[in-house]
Amino acid sequence: MQLRWEQLLNQDYFTIVEKKTKKTRKVTINGELQVILNRLYKALGAGETDFMFVNRFGERPFSIQYVNAKLKEIFTKYSIRGQYSSHFMRKTLGRRVWEMNKYSDQALLLLSQLFNHTSVSTTKIYLGIREQEISNLYLSV
Repeated sequence: MQLRWEQLLNQDYFTIVEKKTKKTRKVTINGELQVILNRLYKALGAGETDFMFVNRFGERPFSIQYVNAKLKEIFTKYSIRGQYSSHFMRKTLGRRVWEMNKYSDQALLLLSQLFNHTSVSTTKIYLGIREQEISNLYLSV
């Protein structure tokens, strides 16, 4: 949420440093997103050094608490049951990628790198895969 327009405009990628782990992550920007970003930048009349995601006064970047509150509003509005935090959305992305790749070990390896986990086993625990495998084992007996 600390991204500034200059980090993304006319760039092939941007880098961020994760607060929790201090690890650096390189994120690729595809062509379609670049077109959308340029259109938004112009429509908002933003400056290159401005934060991309700011409060209604345009002063400070969004906080994680604000994002989670907005997610709660959306989930409530559309009667979606379940968790509604940004962290939950990250885990959902991981589960969806793993599912779309037919639950492959290759997908787990890539997710492990995406999440900057130290090992694939950490990713499996993070996504709750170990619990699912054990549950399936009980069901198969």
